[in-house]
Amino acid sequence: MRGIAGDVQVNRKHHGYPAMALHHFPHENYAWLEHHFGPLPRLAGPGSMGENVSTSGLTEHDVYIGDRFRLGSALIEVTQPRQPCATIEGHLGAKGIVKGLVAAARTGWFYRVIETGTAQAGDTLERVEAGSPAWSIARAFLATYGAARAPDSELHQLAAIDRISDRLVVDIEKRLTR
Repeated sequence: MRGIAGDVQVNRKHHGYPAMALHHFPHENYAWLEHHFGPLPRLAGPGSMGENVSTSGLTEHDVYIGDRFRLGSALIEVTQPRQPCATIEGHLGAKGIVKGLVAAARTGWFYRVIETGTAQAGDTLERVEAGSPAWSIARAFLATYGAARAPDSELHQLAAIDRISDRLVVDIEKRLTR
């Protein structure tokens, strides 16, 4: 399953992996962006950061690689953090946003679909199974994409998680060869 019926992934080269079927961007991150970058008119509507799911009360520090959630009747699994790209700055019309999101590990995360189903706005997102408690999305993001290189042993540990995205493993391997 590659995402939501009727949804369009603009860049299939970087966003077409089955383990990146849904993007979750916490509602709290919108307030953080406005606080640090001022009003951004393009953030006015739902999905402004390319997300399919946004909630309050779950952030990159509260969600772990491998967590499984029930969303409507679908079962989805957290696979990796989002790696923000320059497209975001062009879309929002402001410089420095990507650098700020990276430094704060406020990137959102991706899910793979384990069981297809239906979901709609207002449905509850319920964690039904815990993933790897050592690897929050924030920690996985900083280890793989952060400015400070994580020790090789940590990167190997992250890559070995059975529910991790194949795309994140590729990025970890690139980080290990630098």
